[in-house]
Amino acid sequence: MCGIIGYTGKEEALPLLLGGLERLEYRGYDSAGIALIEDGKMIVEKRVGKIRELVRSLWGKPYKGKTGIGHTRWATHGEPSTENAHPHTDEKEEFAVVHNGIVENYLELKRELESEGVKFRSGTDTEVIAHLIAKNYNGDLLEAVLKAVERLRGAFAFAVITVHEPGRIVGVKQGSPLVVGIGEGENFLASDIPAILPYTRKVIALGDGEIADITPEGVNIYDFSGTPLTKEITVVPWDIISAEKAGFKHFMLKEIYEQPKAVGDTIRGLISSGSELPFSLKSFRRVLIIACGTSYHAGLIGKLWIEKYAQVPVEVVFASEFRYSDSPVSEQDLVVAVSQSGETIDTKFAVNYARERGAYTLAIVNVVGSSIDRESDYTLHTHAGPEIGVAATKTFLAQLAALYFLASSEHPQKERLLEELLKVPSMIEKTLEDAEIVEKIAQKYMKMKDFLYLGRYLSYPIALEGALKLKEISYIHAEGYPAGEMKHGPIALIDERMPVVVVAPQDRVYEKTISNIEEVRTRKGKVISVGFRGDEKLEKLSEEFIPVPAVEEDLSPFVTSVPLQLLAYHIASKLGLDVDQPRNLAKTVTVE
Repeated sequence: MCGIIGYTGKEEALPLLLGGLERLEYRGYDSAGIALIEDGKMIVEKRVGKIRELVRSLWGKPYKGKTGIGHTRWATHGEPSTENAHPHTDEKEEFAVVHNGIVENYLELKRELESEGVKFRSGTDTEVIAHLIAKNYNGDLLEAVLKAVERLRGAFAFAVITVHEPGRIVGVKQGSPLVVGIGEGENFLASDIPAILPYTRKVIALGDGEIADITPEGVNIYDFSGTPLTKEITVVPWDIISAEKAGFKHFMLKEIYEQPKAVGDTIRGLISSGSELPFSLKSFRRVLIIACGTSYHAGLIGKLWIEKYAQVPVEVVFASEFRYSDSPVSEQDLVVAVSQSGETIDTKFAVNYARERGAYTLAIVNVVGSSIDRESDYTLHTHAGPEIGVAATKTFLAQLAALYFLASSEHPQKERLLEELLKVPSMIEKTLEDAEIVEKIAQKYMKMKDFLYLGRYLSYPIALEGALKLKEISYIHAEGYPAGEMKHGPIALIDERMPVVVVAPQDRVYEKTISNIEEVRTRKGKVISVGFRGDEKLEKLSEEFIPVPAVEEDLSPFVTSVPLQLLAYHIASKLGLDVDQPRNLAKTVTVE
């Protein structure tokens, strides 16, 4: 995944491009660059490393161009280097391109262009696009882009400018996200909405197979055949304050503390939009939940709720595996796609696969107008606001709220269940009151090399999620496991050097979990437990005890997940690591 920003208007473009790149840095941060048109020339500046390296290199340079594009990169083709950083240009440096995604047939195109005498400077697939556009240019940038797009295969988005038409940007979307920002006497292009929030809340979300032709005076949208399209302008209900740190050391910590509001806003948004869904869960032979990463863990919890409340069988499948399976999907199935961004490429393609086979598709996404939102039959929107930290926190709990809402939609006691759900935000607030306990535990265990996370029933997915958080941001090996399966392998790993995090609310499997803790203690494992406040038995059996408010069994994931987020955060922070931008990871995976 990479970040794209573009601007054309009445202001100097450079400050706007750099500001947009800083807000997009969560999408990629191994190199960055900008291209500006100034006095009929193309100016390109790019650096390896984070955005600050690019900013430092530009200090004192008096660039005043009013049209430009920028890019922050997460490498897919070509190692991080100045040569491979974007923007990429044609040989004469008259066209500049920034690109997100993969051109699958770039080797074929590269060989063709090289046979015509074109010399390549980089090892990326992106450079092919710049050379193709230059080759097809005959006075009209849009026409050249349309001809180039005919030759490209894959999932991608890109933006291009040329010295021949200052003030014009052409953006293309095919599989990777791209939005247009509408201003007054100025217009924008970006991979994600937070990049342009300081300047406008009016956006057009491009669909696959669409091209935006942007000038300061206006925006025209076309399909890949060049046919004009009419697109709706959406007013984004966020402001830039919600995308800033607001005094917290890291975005991740801020977003952990935003969870009561994120969950509350999601619940109220779902209820206010009408609690009657346009389908019956019971009308399907099964529900298929498809997702990746943290969203997959949310899906595992959703499965248990749906099977309990709706009595419909549920399967949870990694989207990346579902796409290549021979799953017999049909109109008898409800396929639920869970994705924070609504742009996760594997999940998006899985939705397309399901729809082609007649399944009814339901999206649970955090971004209105995202690809999965638009391409699904119905959507439950979470209302978590922008999440900048790469490790998902508030969007995970917002997804749980949406899944609980879905599961309870046809239960005879639906109103009571929703009333209980409305109490969850205050329970999360009470959980956060004990954050200092978690920070002290983090200080004690931050040098450990391995962690084992255990849980049963609803707490097993929470164990998986807790282990994932620790791996993502602290780079410490951690494994989540069903506590009942511990004897089938992981118990061999347990000794005095192995911290074992056990999620143990007082639920239907509480006594079984206590037995598993006893087994850990017998092998000298260090037990860090998460359980209901006042649970003296659990506290006595644990080296470290993290209390959470006592809630109904089905709501326990909302409170037990929070200490595990904090544990991962504080360990990574105390190790001096980049919490918001962990190595090798990006916020939204928009390439395979």
